[in-house]
Amino acid sequence: MEAGRVTGPDGFVLLPGYFDRAAQESLLAEVLAAIEAAPLYQPVMPRTGQPLSVKMTNMGSLGWISDRKGYRYEPIHPVTGKPWPAMPKALTDLWDAFGHWPDRPEACLVNYYGPEARMGLHIDADEDILDAPVISVSLGDRARFRLGGPERSSPTRSMVLSSGDVVVLGGASRRFYHGVDRIYPGTSTLLPEHLHPGRINLTLRRVRAVAQ
Repeated sequence: MEAGRVTGPDGFVLLPGYFDRAAQESLLAEVLAAIEAAPLYQPVMPRTGQPLSVKMTNMGSLGWISDRKGYRYEPIHPVTGKPWPAMPKALTDLWDAFGHWPDRPEACLVNYYGPEARMGLHIDADEDILDAPVISVSLGDRARFRLGGPERSSPTRSMVLSSGDVVVLGGASRRFYHGVDRIYPGTSTLLPEHLHPGRINLTLRRVRAVAQ
């Protein structure tokens, strides 16, 4: 399952095709059930209220929120007011295998990218603990992922992520700028008709520090 693995000296790891088609379909079924319980919604930027180009929801005990009040983690869906659905076992198993962290992830951000969606360069910095890795899974259409460095002006490198690929931002790369430049519509047949063309990205995060 790790054929073609790419490991950088900065702690970045790419696992191409980590989830095969059958595993993708199984994981997607659980993600779609979670979306039914906690529907995708349109987040907005703090202060300006400008809508993000992605839609999102969450799984786990905490969920990442972006609204006029700012970026933060909350235990309930901002629209339904209900707790987030549980994370699939396949994702906690993935964390156990590659997180190299004693505590389980608390949040799985579910981002849905339509054909025109993008994600600008950013650092995940709303967690109390910034040493735990960030692990993401791609499902659906391919995307051009951009990885930079610790400064916004750092040089960047690009790579195309396909359905089933896993990315680990660990070590120094945990604090690197990264984003999604574009989606390649119609490059996967995984997602159901109402989400196709498009891409789902699942991002696992540990939010709170726990005394060891």
